[in-house]
Formats: sequence, C-alpha cells, structure tokens
Amino acid sequence: MAIGNQSDTAEFLLLGLSRDPELQPLLFGIFLSMYLITAAGNLLIILAIIFDSHLHTPMYFFLSNLSFTDFCFSTTTIPKMLMNIQTQNQSISYTGCLTQICFVLAFAGLENEILVIMAFDRFVAICYPLRYTTILNSKLCSLLVLLSFLITFLDAILHTLLTMRLSFCMNIQIPHYFCELAQVLKLACSDNLINNILIYVLTSIFGVIPLCGIIYSYTQIVSSVLKIPSTSGKYKAFSISGAHLIVVCLFYGTGFGVYLSSSGSHSSQKSAIASVMYTVVTPMMNPFIYSLRNKDMMEALRKLFSRIFSSH
Repeated sequence: MAIGNQSDTAEFLLLGLSRDPELQPLLFGIFLSMYLITAAGNLLIILAIIFDSHLHTPMYFFLSNLSFTDFCFSTTTIPKMLMNIQTQNQSISYTGCLTQICFVLAFAGLENEILVIMAFDRFVAICYPLRYTTILNSKLCSLLVLLSFLITFLDAILHTLLTMRLSFCMNIQIPHYFCELAQVLKLACSDNLINNILIYVLTSIFGVIPLCGIIYSYTQIVSSVLKIPSTSGKYKAFSISGAHLIVVCLFYGTGFGVYLSSSGSHSSQKSAIASVMYTVVTPMMNPFIYSLRNKDMMEALRKLFSRIFSSH
C-alpha cells in the first residue's frame, strides 16, 4: 500500500457503528435526539446557574464548568457523525481527524479533572464546613478550573503533535464513529512505540492519580458522615455528594469499559459501541443526575423557564 505523511489532502474513513444502510436512518434519529437533549440539558444548567444568584457558590461554579465540558465533549464527535450519515460520506480529512483527536482528549481529560475538583469541593464542604468559604474562595476556584484547562489541553496537544510525526497508509479505514487516538495509532505504518508509551504514562498520571484523589476524598467524607449523630444529618450529607458520586461512577465505569474493550480480544465495533457510553450517554445523563434530586437546581430552572416564557 502507498504511504502517506502529514498531508491536509489525505483522508480517513470513519466506518461508524454499523455499515448496514437500513440502520443509518435509525442511528441518525437516535443520535440527533441524544445530542439535542445533551445540548439543551447542559446549556440550561449553565444558564440557570448564571441567572440565579443563590447558585453562585463553588459547587455550582464547578457544575457549570462540567456542563460546559459535557456540551463541548459531545459536540466534538456527534455532529460529524450525523453529517456523515446524512451525506452518506464517511470521509474525514487528515487535519479534521487530528483536530477531533485533540479536542476529544482535551474535553475527556477536562471532565476528569473537574470531577476531581468537585470531589475536593464535597470533601471540604462536609469535613470542614465552617472553613468552606474561606478555603474555596473565588480565586482558588477560578485557578483550579484554569489549571485544569491548561493541563488537559497541553496533554491533548502533545498527543496530537506526536501523532503528526507518524505516516499512514492511504485510504485508511477507522472502525469507529470518530477519530479515537488508540484506533488511529493502530493504523500507522511507521513506528508508534513512543506514542503508546506516552499514552500509558500520561493515563497513569492524569487517570489513576485523580481517581485515587476521588477515592480518598470519599473515604474521608464517609468517615465524617458516620460521625454525625442524627439520621437526618447523615441523609442530608450523603444526598449532597450522591449526585457527584453517581456521575463519577458513570464516567470512570464507562471509561474503564472502553479500555477493556479496546485492549482485549474484542472487535473494533464493540469498542466503538462502548465508546458511545462515555462520549454520548454520560454527557446526556449528567444534567438529569444533578438536577432531578436537587431542589435548588430545580427552583433555578423553574425561574429560568418563567423568565424565558415571560419575555415572550
């Protein structure tokens, strides 16, 4: 096969979730609906927090950033997939593929970092309630989010730059619905050892260490909650952290499932289906998880809807 280099004219083919033509309209309808729900849900969370002064607290500041990340995360993959189904054209340019790799890595990493920050927020709120506003002041909150943006985007750019040094065979078929780094590296004709080593090293740093931080935070939270004498106090404390814990389990659980499906003896199609969970389902579910059991958020959404409808 011919070998290609870093050429903007080179194209890749995204094979998607299924090659069956009869399933394409169904897939288009399902993913369009999921994307609209994701976009509407996360944008409503952001607007509700912005317009309700009662929600101008560290917890909701981090939640608004999580919603922004979820919206961007799903936007990096689903619209391109929908366009390919609609136009019946599976191609994506070399530049477009690298751009998608960069943003998928960046927003996946950013979601991971924000979940760690939110775990720290719950840890301080429950274990040190009297010092909560002092520790998590506005400057520290902004700094934590800014550092998360910088770290994750630098990590994504590093992976992307190292991918650019690789050569690929012409007319590459990617057995996925977006340009996932692991799948792209498998199709490289040149040596990708450095890329794979970097993946394992940085995944250990930015994946395992944050997860250990979350686990430590929740062990301290559980220990503090169990010391609360009243049952109502324990319930209130657990309910505050319950939504975040569900999101953490959903994000890491689906991410771990994708890792197992891609590293094991499973087919690439199964790996692509597993990826749907953390790139599409998780961002769609987060707004529901954080709002349905949260009275303050439900009240803020009610006020937002009243504001919108009254303006018309």
